Amino acid sequence: MQLTDLTWPRVHALPRETPIVIPVAALEQHGHHMPLFTDSLLLGEVIRRAAESLDSRILFAPLQWLGNSDHHMSLAGTLSAAPRLYLDLLSGLAQNFVAHGFRRIVFVNGHGGNDVPGRQVVFELRQKHRDRKDLLFLFGTYWSLGSPPPAPDPRFEQRQMGHACEWETSMMLRLSPQLVGDYRQAAPVPFGNPFEPAARGWIMGDRSAPGHIGSPHLATAEKGEWLFQRFTRDVADLLERVLKWDGRSWDG
Repeated sequence: MQLTDLTWPRVHALPRETPIVIPVAALEQHGHHMPLFTDSLLLGEVIRRAAESLDSRILFAPLQWLGNSDHHMSLAGTLSAAPRLYLDLLSGLAQNFVAHGFRRIVFVNGHGGNDVPGRQVVFELRQKHRDRKDLLFLFGTYWSLGSPPPAPDPRFEQRQMGHACEWETSMMLRLSPQLVGDYRQAAPVPFGNPFEPAARGWIMGDRSAPGHIGSPHLATAEKGEWLFQRFTRDVADLLERVLKWDGRSWDG
């Protein structure tokens, strides 16, 4: 079910254990060859496919396209909500649904910069409602929901999501190839972090002048379809687990 298509009485009549999915993404630079709306377009397709398999058991909110993209602000076209503002925005969205009586709130994320504030959101929400055992707050990034990296598949060089990379470019070639520029001439930009496993603060200019990270020149539409299928399955599997949660326990 799409929230945008319903009247308020229909929403009011829904069982309050109906999971609410809030997709969150971004509008930001994606190198020289990819559109600014890449994260939102790709997540939108993953959500569309997942929704088809879940019938009327899930209520999907509209995709929130404004993300935490301050680290891309040196490159034109990027729009961003600063980290604390973004955290408050997501918290407010979740609390709107709690105010309407819903108890299972799931953020599905499609932008790496949203991950840290998104995790903080669900942490803070749980503290705010510490007297409630019937509430479930989840935040998950679609490429990190369970499937192992495509290491056994010799078609893939990358083993993790980058930015306007082999994975994202492949998915866009599958979804909207007319929006992809000359990716074949994009030189690979290594992931590299000599300070791992420590987490390092960074902006895109620290890592990549053109604005991509990874190997976009290796992208194909066939790889993109493989990735869409994998990520859609992971999102659907997570939501099935939310549907099966008993409404009280830690383990479900």
